[in-house]
Amino acid sequence: MLSALNENKKSKHLKDYEFKIFSQWGEDGIIQRLTKVVEIKEKTFIEFGVEDFFESNCRFLLMKDNWSGFVIDSSSGNIKRLKKSHFFWKYHLGAIDAFITRENINHLLAKSGFNEDLGILSIDLDGNDYFILEAINLFKPRILVCEYNAVFGAVRKISVPYEREFSRTKKHYSNLYWGASLAAISYLANKRGYLLVGINTTGSNAFYVRKDLLNDDLEVLIAEQAYVPSKFRESKDVQGGLTYISGDDRLNLIKGLPVLNVETNVIEKI
Repeated sequence: MLSALNENKKSKHLKDYEFKIFSQWGEDGIIQRLTKVVEIKEKTFIEFGVEDFFESNCRFLLMKDNWSGFVIDSSSGNIKRLKKSHFFWKYHLGAIDAFITRENINHLLAKSGFNEDLGILSIDLDGNDYFILEAINLFKPRILVCEYNAVFGAVRKISVPYEREFSRTKKHYSNLYWGASLAAISYLANKRGYLLVGINTTGSNAFYVRKDLLNDDLEVLIAEQAYVPSKFRESKDVQGGLTYISGDDRLNLIKGLPVLNVETNVIEKI
């Protein structure tokens, strides 16, 4: 078992624990490490933006460690596939289809039935991620996992401006204009009582732990220093085909588009 290989490691660097079972990249291993060194009272998770949950951050927790979960995706087809899966009936997993906004997020999450001392909250919306996290007030998760847009760079605290019906694929043909920078997510997390403890090596997900739960097994990072640029190539042309553009050329595709500086609350340009 891959998780057993990490048992004797002494590193404080979360990237050293990466492995993939059901996650897109190495998040399964990182989350296994975090749940071993962070005290978890309620083995519960909420994850949204999961598609059909077959590839997700928390499925391994559900199936290996028998956590209870609640997931949301905007596609009714995705949720139907999940509910027809070979594993859905075996575990305590709630699932609903809904388009998440900052106006409805707390109403949707209340359907989980979980108490505020949530084990893990994982957010991957490719859109209004910053504003949804900002709006959540029902839970104080012990571990927070947030996707960030590495194309926005290491320094600026920026997010796409809030639009209730934001759709990444519709907003800009490049498929690169979405979400928030690592610095922006970390700025909000810090205000909410969380500190950055790791980034995956792919440059897509950041991991935070509630301040009262920090211990000597974890390192505390500053966003600008921890930032990892992404290497995956998901840019598209106007016809919707992949262009495989990488590096700074991706940023050039969205130059001039509006972004919100989340610290000053001023609209700027990329």
